[in-house]
Amino acid sequence: MPEDSFDVAVVGGGIVGLAHAWMARRRGLRVAVFERSRVAQGASVRNFGMIWPVGQPAGELYDTALRARELWRELGESNVVELEECGSLHLAHHDDELSVLEEFCELGTCPVSMLSAQETCQRSSLARPDGLLGALWSPTEMRVDPRTASARITAWLQQEQQVTCCFSTQISSVSDGLLTASDGRSWKADRIIICSNDDLVTLFPESLQTAGLVRCKLQMMKVNCPRSRGSDCAPHVAGGLTLRHYAAFAACSGLQRLKDRIAEETPELNEVGIHVMASLFPTGDVILGDSHVYGDDITPFSDEDIDRLILRELKKIIRLPSWDISERWSGIYARHQDHAVVEHEVQPNVHLFVGTGGAGMTMAFGLADRAWQKWNRESIHV
Repeated sequence: MPEDSFDVAVVGGGIVGLAHAWMARRRGLRVAVFERSRVAQGASVRNFGMIWPVGQPAGELYDTALRARELWRELGESNVVELEECGSLHLAHHDDELSVLEEFCELGTCPVSMLSAQETCQRSSLARPDGLLGALWSPTEMRVDPRTASARITAWLQQEQQVTCCFSTQISSVSDGLLTASDGRSWKADRIIICSNDDLVTLFPESLQTAGLVRCKLQMMKVNCPRSRGSDCAPHVAGGLTLRHYAAFAACSGLQRLKDRIAEETPELNEVGIHVMASLFPTGDVILGDSHVYGDDITPFSDEDIDRLILRELKKIIRLPSWDISERWSGIYARHQDHAVVEHEVQPNVHLFVGTGGAGMTMAFGLADRAWQKWNRESIHV
């Protein structure tokens, strides 16, 4: 017999699964979350802690990112997570980078502005002044601690929102509204949402493996700079390499010239998908990254050459009192080339919700809210 029954069961306790649990609970539903690990330890904890609306293209996705931002702010104001409204800087050290940033600013699709080199250095102690031409300032970005945010949200959902959270529970099969764990326990749910990140083989592997998803591995590092302690609300910093990574800048006509220069001068960066960013926390910790290796090229081993390339490019655009690496790690997520998330109903009221890629922290709450609005409309019309 099933252990219990719920209105909604979410498989996956990372940020995407937690987003669905919260959105369902906001609608008064009885919710359970199932997570195979003792704590969330996948992509949700192995990132910069960036909520990054500026990277989303104008239109529905940018609006969805802003909705997610509103929901993060709710959590911050309720002291569920520690949230910094820090904004971001895209630094320009080449003429083509400056041209793209100026063009993006002129598009007027989001509230950004250009800063001079002097203004940029006043805004961020990380910005390297040598060769700096200016920067794009965006006020919409936020920072949370990725190591603690998911755990704190989980605790709040359990204690304050009466969500049942079953960790160390591997759901091995889902059929006809029944979830069965690897130890034989089972639960019933009227709606089941599978948020399995890069696990494309445990549940509905045929559907996941034909959905156009690809796994991506990234490498990241952390340094601690004691002289930077107390740097509250230090903006996120990104370099010109980032402009070729985020879809928001695809609308800029000058982007191809930038891509061509990078491909000619530093083709090794394209081979492993390097674009560089840094996030400075009040503790003095600075998270640095990152790279992107896809599909069959993924191995379980870190590549020291990739780390060297990341650090080489970062040293061109930022300055730190120490470059001694205190931690290194890699993360893996699933992404789709064309969609912000793969949503697919594999059985009646059983939904795959996978493939937010590197934008999970930025988009998860907004995407989950959008999905629940859609499901509510559909239920009204049944």
